[in-house]
Amino acid sequence: MNNISIPYLQMNDGHTVPSLGFGTYKLNGSSGVETMVKALKAGYRLLDSAFKYENEGAVGEAVRRSGIPREQIQVTSKVPGLRHRYNEALYSVEESLYRAGLDYYDFYLIHWPNPSQDLYVEAWQALIEARKRGLVRSIGCSNFLPEHMQRLIDETGVVPAVNQIELYPYFIQQGQREWHDQHGIITQSWSPLGRDSSAMREPVINTIAEKHGRSAAQVILRWHIQLGALPIPKATSPSRQLENLSVFDFELSSDEMSVISALDRPDGRRKDQHPAYYEEY
Repeated sequence: MNNISIPYLQMNDGHTVPSLGFGTYKLNGSSGVETMVKALKAGYRLLDSAFKYENEGAVGEAVRRSGIPREQIQVTSKVPGLRHRYNEALYSVEESLYRAGLDYYDFYLIHWPNPSQDLYVEAWQALIEARKRGLVRSIGCSNFLPEHMQRLIDETGVVPAVNQIELYPYFIQQGQREWHDQHGIITQSWSPLGRDSSAMREPVINTIAEKHGRSAAQVILRWHIQLGALPIPKATSPSRQLENLSVFDFELSSDEMSVISALDRPDGRRKDQHPAYYEEY
């Protein structure tokens, strides 16, 4: 166990969340459990999973094997696209808990809005009910556009606690983040370093990293944090896990922040997964 202290962010539902989490996509089976246990022992306290990742059981096992009290660890999962109907979404939460062997999830999100199905409000109503039943503590969205979330608010009166979006230096989502801030919604960043290593090879980022005596990854994660976003990096090696976690003892200048944000590209979104039309099944 190390002594890195992760600051916590206040959410609009009264709960708090660590300002940096650990992604678990493609961490499956016994090797996935081992990687997650190492992450927890390194100091991470937020594990991000999803029904679609097929690793909820591994996440639950990692929580138990870590030796860290359950109440000190926050765990996220997500409703898949095929289960947006009210009853199916509720069953998804229950099945996720059975697989993980957990009594509750700290977060349950709708993974994608799947707008052509037009069922995401039903899924949201199911998550509201799951929260009432004590199955989940906080509810939110993933990959939702402002118009999707506004509809949730208008039709249920419940504002998402978080929205998890693609966010990295080539795709900074400024308008989306500003909308989140106006509504008290925490921005979580998936693939915060990018889906490949191209952003970490950027000369301007490496110049900043050299100045601070840090790695390019640390600079990018620090950029997220100073934007007010909550990055969820994934790393399998203990050294990288610790490196990604060690970003709370230095600060980027406003100029450095602006230089990184200026890397934004019109085509920064990867794999054409635009929430306005992308369908997750």
